[in-house]
Amino acid sequence: MKKEIVIVGGVAGGATAATRIRRLDEEANITVLEQGEYVSFANCGLPYYIGGDIKSKKDLLLQTPEGFKKRYNIDVRIKHKAIKIDEENSRVKVLNIEEGIEEYKNYDKLILSTGAEPIKIFKDVNTIRNIPDIEEVQNKLTNAKSAIIIGGGYIGLEMAENIYKKGISVTIIEKSEHLIASIDKEMANILHKYLESKGVKLLLNTTVKTIEKGIVKLEDGKEIKADMIISAIGVRPDVTLLEGTKIKIGELGGVVVNEYMQTTSPNIYAIGDMVEVINNVTNQKALIPLASPANKQARIVADNICGINSKYTGSQGTAILKIFDMVVASTGPSEKTLKHANIQYLKSYTHSYSNATYYPGAKLLSIKLLWNKENKKLLGTQIVGFKGVDKRIDVIATAIKFGLTPENLTEIELAYAPPFSSAKDPINVAGYVASNIIKETSKVFYPEDINKLNLKEVTLLDVRTKHEYNNGTIEGAINIPLDELRERFNEISKDKNIYVFCAVGQRGYLAERILKANGFKNVKNLNGGYYTYLNNNL
Repeated sequence: MKKEIVIVGGVAGGATAATRIRRLDEEANITVLEQGEYVSFANCGLPYYIGGDIKSKKDLLLQTPEGFKKRYNIDVRIKHKAIKIDEENSRVKVLNIEEGIEEYKNYDKLILSTGAEPIKIFKDVNTIRNIPDIEEVQNKLTNAKSAIIIGGGYIGLEMAENIYKKGISVTIIEKSEHLIASIDKEMANILHKYLESKGVKLLLNTTVKTIEKGIVKLEDGKEIKADMIISAIGVRPDVTLLEGTKIKIGELGGVVVNEYMQTTSPNIYAIGDMVEVINNVTNQKALIPLASPANKQARIVADNICGINSKYTGSQGTAILKIFDMVVASTGPSEKTLKHANIQYLKSYTHSYSNATYYPGAKLLSIKLLWNKENKKLLGTQIVGFKGVDKRIDVIATAIKFGLTPENLTEIELAYAPPFSSAKDPINVAGYVASNIIKETSKVFYPEDINKLNLKEVTLLDVRTKHEYNNGTIEGAINIPLDELRERFNEISKDKNIYVFCAVGQRGYLAERILKANGFKNVKNLNGGYYTYLNNNL
């Protein structure tokens, strides 16, 4: 007897599940119900359609109902909205939106892929979820000169860039102290400075009170007017269809599923942005609305429906963002998240170049590593730079997935040629610095420790050049350039703790080793150097 498989929702999750099932089972009857006009489109590409990088709407369409039928023999019904699940009788009530007709569709297995919906707490704003949304924004921008983006996450920033590229002034309003929740403040500050240099206005630690007729009123009473207002304050699982069912919804608002992606109703599966998953680093429940996990979950559901035992082991939330020429990426939890999860960790900062500095085009690459204080396994990483961020985040994401340590990063052999890297890749360098901390070859301190120092009792030593020192230093620091250090030991007291720093940490480490080798016992180096200190104190 043929299986009746009904899938609610297309795009990444639903479309992937449908085609995988067909590859495994030629006989099953597969029906995809999609309430919108498009069943399979590149929703991650929507902002780039606004900016013009994607020229035609057709380029966003990955597959059509006709294409699904011809290639996969899958019945795709667009403008068909599932409005009720009848678990007892294994059927779904469906509304044909165009004809206004309701009917039931029976299933043996039901896959839910309804995704997430934008959080919309204000009227008179646009949100970004699908092609009609982006077309509406495109039309409004035709005569616009100014735009406000509420929310500084990935969608908000991608929209900000692409609207700005059309010659429209952009203001981003963010409730928290920094953009991009998945990274920490000192890393986000690198992005803040860059955006401001581009002319994008940032209003951080700022709450919107009301919006009316194109005027945004802030909590502090100030008002801002714009021709276009886009709300990108986040998304929440779209679980409306589950009302009245026994399917469990978790504390975070997503569908509860097991490792096989089954809901609490065994013949009903859920995938994608609507489900709660396990963060496989913190082992806590999480909502991770990303396309890659959705695709993996869809394949796992298809396997299990077709008799192949397949499990979803969780997600670490690997993500990347390009905004203008800058790239920001992260994988695993941030320092803030680790503190909240009560996980003991250590950290390091490194600032290396994307490729050999003697080859044209080398750009600074900042890496923050986080690892478990007890077992030394990598926990999370954040990278901000201009070139080569993508390949470095992917290497570390793989390392985290398979339980590697910073010391393992020193052993990884990566492709090297001057246009692409250095003989010691930034990944290796990050591993070396972290390994020195782990082995206590180097004693470090961090920017947040500086305010706790009593400068009457310690020596704060800047080993950069005189020119660098004169252009700005940490208050209370004395300057002895690294290359003069051996000749000027007499200026440093061996009775005091010595806190050394340079630009990014490398010269500071050399100074630490020299001082310790010459009888100065209590020496620490500022990890990440003055560059990290500045970003930490913005």
